[in-house]
Amino acid sequence: MRIAVLALQGAFAEHEQMLHRLGIETFQVRQLADWNQPKNGLIIPGGESTTQGKLLRDLRLFEPIRQAIIDELPVFGTCAGLILLSPMHLSTMAIDVQRNAYGRQLGSFHTVAPIKGIGEDIPMTFIRAPYINKVLSPDVEILAEVNNHIVAARQGNKLVTAFHPELDDDTRIHKYFIKMAE
Repeated sequence: MRIAVLALQGAFAEHEQMLHRLGIETFQVRQLADWNQPKNGLIIPGGESTTQGKLLRDLRLFEPIRQAIIDELPVFGTCAGLILLSPMHLSTMAIDVQRNAYGRQLGSFHTVAPIKGIGEDIPMTFIRAPYINKVLSPDVEILAEVNNHIVAARQGNKLVTAFHPELDDDTRIHKYFIKMAE
């Protein structure tokens, strides 16, 4: 099992650390040559979605990544990764997204909530986070809501969270993604 971690910006190192704790091999994707390695899945971390989208295009990674996701490569997008999978960028997940929905950095917060299929009391760290306004297809399964906002969802091979599970010690969400990639 090998998981590619997009390493253009954001908490990619924390995702790698979480996967290493689970015994999963990772590699960073910074350029097209990195992308062309064998992989069982992809993690797109948080950061700034507009910057990441521009870098994906500039580095000629946009279309190969988009096509791999369309061809059923499992992908897990957190925070900005959620935005990148939406119609605003890669358009591989049928979700309408509100960017920076919780405001500025001072609007960041931590909570716990259940996630369908994963468990109760999942720690959730939100940093200038988006949320999903609505799902645009019956194929999208809502996995979690916080304060009546959708903060986790799945559509086939695609998993998204508006929060940063890599910044907490709980490994259950990453384990869930690994099962998707097996």
